[in-house]
Amino acid sequence: MSAVLETFPGAQRALFRRYHIGGCSSCGFQPTETLAQVCERNGGLAVAEVLAHIQSSHELDAKILIEPRELAEWRQREPALRLVDIRSREEFEAVQIAGSLLLSQDVMRQIMADGSNTRPLVIVDHQGRTGLDAAAYYLGHGLQNVRCLRGGIDAWAQEVEPTMRRYRVGQ
Repeated sequence: MSAVLETFPGAQRALFRRYHIGGCSSCGFQPTETLAQVCERNGGLAVAEVLAHIQSSHELDAKILIEPRELAEWRQREPALRLVDIRSREEFEAVQIAGSLLLSQDVMRQIMADGSNTRPLVIVDHQGRTGLDAAAYYLGHGLQNVRCLRGGIDAWAQEVEPTMRRYRVGQ
């Protein structure tokens, strides 16, 4: 499974969404297991079918990602665009993209109660590893115009705002 997750970072989300695999301790899997072992243990699922689902989910994930420069241009054209940062408060306070909001219960309520499921929403994380999970959450709740910053704030700092401080989290 570690090779599957390395090749398809959203595989766990895809497995959970369709097959309820990997979302909790009772349906989880070990990195040392093979996809065939996981499929066998979960009702004898067809490995080819499960792999095809993981691949198609990966392609859908790619459509959600937005390049840092593309986001910079979009922000200039679209004043209603919301930029929601899902990093920790400490990370957000250390460095942030101007105009972004730190995700909190209040911000989440505002987004969900907005009344517009088409208003643009872009999720920002640190390096683009967890943002797709948050984007999937909002898409699953009916928002239609949700994107995720490819590479997170790290890529933004490198490609759009090179003077922005960069940092590492717990190495």
